[in-house]
Amino acid sequence: QLQLVESGGGLVQPGGSLRLSCAASGFTLDYYVIGWFRQAPGKEREGVSCISSSGWSTNYADSVKGRFTISRDNAKNTVYLQMNSLKAEDTAVYYCASGLYCSDNVDQYDYWGQGTQVTVSS
Repeated sequence: QLQLVESGGGLVQPGGSLRLSCAASGFTLDYYVIGWFRQAPGKEREGVSCISSSGWSTNYADSVKGRFTISRDNAKNTVYLQMNSLKAEDTAVYYCASGLYCSDNVDQYDYWGQGTQVTVSS
């Protein structure tokens, strides 16, 4: 069964940090880009970050640039999203997805995880 599983979400105070993981099972991530998206209540799903299959190329939404870092460990079949200096507006369900190229268009991604909740609150 092909699936992506996110983990690492939780409740954190403003200014805190979390590291999300996206682990694949049933297929290898080596040939795929991985995108992180988030969806807050009442809002559309938005792209947060994306990493190329090799890991050499990354991109970020303006709202998280300088605070979030995406990385991958293909040996572990896992992609990470390190989130620092978290703000209340980062509160959302975070999803990872695999695709052939990075895009903010959710339709370009084939497999999605179930999501992990991130709540930033004092």
